[in-house]
Amino acid sequence: MEFYLAPMEGLTGYIYRNAYQKYFHNIDRYFTPFLANRKMSHREINDILPEHNEGMRVIPQILTNRADEFLSLARELKEYGYDTVNLNLGCPSGTVVAKNRGAGLLAWPSTLDAFLDEIFSSCVCRISIKTRIGKTDPDDWEELLAVFEKYPLEELIIHPRIQTDFYKGTPRMEAYRFACENSRHSLCYNGDLFTVRDYLHFHQQFPDTQKVMLGRGILSNPFLVDTLRSQKENTASKELLRMFHDDICSGYQSIMSGDKNVLYKMKALWIYLGTSFTNPQKYLKKIKKAERLSEYICIVDALFREQELTV
Repeated sequence: MEFYLAPMEGLTGYIYRNAYQKYFHNIDRYFTPFLANRKMSHREINDILPEHNEGMRVIPQILTNRADEFLSLARELKEYGYDTVNLNLGCPSGTVVAKNRGAGLLAWPSTLDAFLDEIFSSCVCRISIKTRIGKTDPDDWEELLAVFEKYPLEELIIHPRIQTDFYKGTPRMEAYRFACENSRHSLCYNGDLFTVRDYLHFHQQFPDTQKVMLGRGILSNPFLVDTLRSQKENTASKELLRMFHDDICSGYQSIMSGDKNVLYKMKALWIYLGTSFTNPQKYLKKIKKAERLSEYICIVDALFREQELTV
């Protein structure tokens, strides 16, 4: 099985990716948080620079519904050595969908078809797609998949929810099964694989799927891929997790000025990472209120010292 790290805006940039690769080095492909403008900003260039992603297979993701923007970014990425890009058709954010981007474009199959026709006819890179199965109606999936089947995708990554599901409820596995039975593309599954039990249940249903993408699961439990590979729970080490945390924090300190910016990044990470500890609530409340890095470090020290891992 191949394991991919999902792109998560504000969380899985190169600082996180480098720390993860250093301590866990078990991801086959890392996908960057999306690029959404005709030309990359200085911050976005830093995220994709080859020297910031050494030893990793990194796939930049593009979020747009305009062929000229997509092709411009692909040409720029090609200059940095990238030969594959990923089209985001899965983001459920209201601000993204309102502009008919991300999962919003799935509401318009004919527009999507014309867009894909233009980018596939001119793109200098191979193109993979990460998609949901529709915007508001799962019955649209058959038509959308027929559109995807017209083009030479590098791979099709499927999160079997519609946009309006966001991350609620359970993935619509009948839609993924339909793709397995009707698609000629190399498929990757994404959605709600958090434990060995989840993984084994999925693998029993879809034994031919050899690629899965993990996002929230890894952010909550960085040991998840090792656990899935060994199919044994409790592979975690508190000492290793603390070193991983400290590398991320020092990485942000090296590129950001002021405690506030670093704390913003670390607080966002703890929304997920806190679920890996016994009784984390009082510590997470203090982390959320922390205004200085020195204060934050004291709280994290106490959490690691006083609580145990649950993963």
